[in-house]
Order: sequence, then structure tokens, then C-alpha cells
Amino acid sequence: MSNDDYGFGPGSGYGGGQSANVTFGGQNQGTAQAGMASPQGSPAPVKDITTAEFMTEVVQASAETPVLVDFWAPWCGPCKQLAPALEAAVAATRGKVKLVKMNIDEHPEVAGQMGVQSIPAVFAFVNGKPVDGFMGAKAEGEIREFIARIAGNNDEPSQIDLMLEKAAEMAEAGHAAEASQIYGQILSVEPQNLKARAGIGRIYLEQGNMEGVKGVLAGLDENQMQDAEISGLQTAMELAEQAEALGDTSGLEQAVEAAPQDHDKRLELAVALNAANRREEAADHLLEIIRRQPGWNEDAARVQLLQFFEAWGMTDEATVTARRKLSSMLFS
Repeated sequence: MSNDDYGFGPGSGYGGGQSANVTFGGQNQGTAQAGMASPQGSPAPVKDITTAEFMTEVVQASAETPVLVDFWAPWCGPCKQLAPALEAAVAATRGKVKLVKMNIDEHPEVAGQMGVQSIPAVFAFVNGKPVDGFMGAKAEGEIREFIARIAGNNDEPSQIDLMLEKAAEMAEAGHAAEASQIYGQILSVEPQNLKARAGIGRIYLEQGNMEGVKGVLAGLDENQMQDAEISGLQTAMELAEQAEALGDTSGLEQAVEAAPQDHDKRLELAVALNAANRREEAADHLLEIIRRQPGWNEDAARVQLLQFFEAWGMTDEATVTARRKLSSMLFS
């Protein structure tokens, strides 16, 4: 896949009677500590870049070394909280990872293209492509784990990491009860583990257990709610509730076929298709609205598409495909 595919080119409670026996309580994550020094007193390898420099400093540079892009703004308190720990953690890799920063007030184009809706937002680029990321301030340990993963750290994974991986595999294979049990075991030890919370929340969502999803989200603080997986779960729940009121897709499909110019019906159809897990079709209908009438209804189609991206996750295949199509449409 070429760099232009991403628009960065020069032109551009468990259901079914079973339970994991988990009580969801709010525990605050640790916060990044300011003033951390780089190893041996050397400055962290950080550079402020412009939109014009993005191609060379990020897309091309990431073919040699993974590049983190920190989207921030001077008025953003969590950005100031995150920066020292992020810079120190990158410096500790001794050149295995590069960090650049983009002030979204001065250079909003790339952040808008990436679908950044809140800051701080950090994206990791490898071989010219965004491969991972997070939003919001993070604890030092979480930052180190994230950067170690991007840097290709070969240390043995922890038992919790192995359990999370196994639970995700079980959930993807349709073994929800087994996945729920593993997530429950993790949460009994680490009630603040956001990956486990999001994982069991997704299972609740697939079962239509909205109260279970709300229980997962209950008690989380503002920083925790900005976690990409948690915010994605919340958005997915909101979309499911919205789709429930729309009913079956067949009537909407017929309405759109009869009146292709009816953008309201087409947007409703996209929401309903997403709820039916027909993601690419849902995205294509929103892209069709954007193609037919850019900016319609205060850019409602693009806003809805960005909600889909948040709910699906930035590395989901449907997100990557739709983002490529959107970038091609906006920056061609």
C-alpha cells in the first residue's frame, strides 16, 4: 500500500445466565509525572513539525525508524501532563523511536485528516502507515509499554498481557463465555485495567446488554474515558442505541434506492448497517453523501464517519479502508 493511500502524499453482566462476577468500581489511573529527565541528561529526540514537513519527517522517516506524532495545543492541560513522560520514554529507547509534535492550532490539517477529535492524541507510524495510538494522558507504565511495543521490544510479555491476548482471541472466535471469564479474572486483580474493561464491554454490547456496558464505564475518570478503547466502546454503545430506534435496514435500503438524494435516509441507513456489522457498506453510504454534497448539514456525514472510526478502532480494516477513501476524496 502506498503512502498516498492514506492521503499523506504531496497532494494531500454477561448475558445468557453466566457471569464473570466482576464489580466495576472507579479507580484513578496514575498520572504522568512532569520534569522527567532523559537518560544521561540528553534531550529527548523531539521536533515540532509543520504540515509541510509531515511527509518527510513522519511518512518517509518511519520507513527507517518508528515515528510517534503527538498532536497537542498550548491550552491543553493533559497535553502538558503527558509530554514530559512521553519524551523521557522515547529518549530511553536510545534512537529506536522518534517523536515529533504537531500544534493543531497552527497546523490542523493532518489532525483533521486522521480524525483526531480530542487531544492529546498520539499516533505511531511504521513504514509510512499509522499502526497504533492512544488519546488522553497516560500513566508512565502505560506509556513505556506502548513505546516498547512500537520499538519492537522482545521482552517476555506479562501474564496479564497473555491473558488479554487469549481473551481477545476467544472473543473473536465467538467464545464469549470463555473470553468473559478471562476478562473477569484480570479485573479481579486489576480493576482499573482498561483493556479488560473494554473487552468485556464489547461482549456485553454484542449481547445487547447495555446495562453491562454502562457498568463497565461507570466510575471511570476523565482521563480513563479518553482511552481509545474505552472511548470507542462508549461511542459504539451510543451508535447501537441510535440504531435500535431505526429498526431493520431493509426499509431504509428501499428508501435510499428510491430517493438516492435523500441524505437523511442515507445517513440513517449507514447507522443501521453499522449496527448490523456491515461496516464497509455503512462507511460507503456516508462517503457517498460527502461525494454528492460536501458539507451537507454542517458536515454531518463526516462527523458520523469519524464516530464510526472511534467505535471501530484506528487500526480496524474498515477504518483504514474508509479513511483512505475519505482522504482521497478530500485531498485529491
